[in-house]
Amino acid sequence: MNIPNALTLFRIVLIPVFVLLFYMPYHWSYMASALVFALAAFTDWLDGYLARKLDQGTPFGAFLDPVADKLMVAIALGLLVERFGSWWFTIPAIVIIGREIVISALREWMAELGKRTSVAVSYVGKVKTALQMLAILVLLAAAPERVGPLADIGGALLILAALLTLWSMLAYIRAAWPEFDFDGNKDD
Repeated sequence: MNIPNALTLFRIVLIPVFVLLFYMPYHWSYMASALVFALAAFTDWLDGYLARKLDQGTPFGAFLDPVADKLMVAIALGLLVERFGSWWFTIPAIVIIGREIVISALREWMAELGKRTSVAVSYVGKVKTALQMLAILVLLAAAPERVGPLADIGGALLILAALLTLWSMLAYIRAAWPEFDFDGNKDD
């Protein structure tokens, strides 16, 4: 166990705390859940930074880090879909969650072919993640009974994140395209 892996495990432990705070019937629960999400997002950045800086990357960390990220994002989006209950929110959330599933499967498949590096995280993927985290954070902080500028900003950021999500997914698929075997012939 090293510090980056401990931070990743801590992020997973934060998920039930985050959900509990989200559903608490107090006026401060929205901001508290947003702060826990912000802490999780910070630990996501910090564990990656420390793994590189301290040369503590491990196969376990490489597996668990994206799982922790996807769990936190998917659960936050699911809670927010319930809160906002609107097509303008649900469609970007579906795009983001759907992309995560597709890219996870693509990365696993490319790893089986020994070509995982051809679908490594891109700059667009990093910007998409940062924008997605910011959008979720803003939307978590926006109390549903006070829909206003904060929710509007968060919604706009989420739509922008969904567009970047599609763009990055297409870039990953384009990078993997030469490996697709549509006719079942390995020798083509």
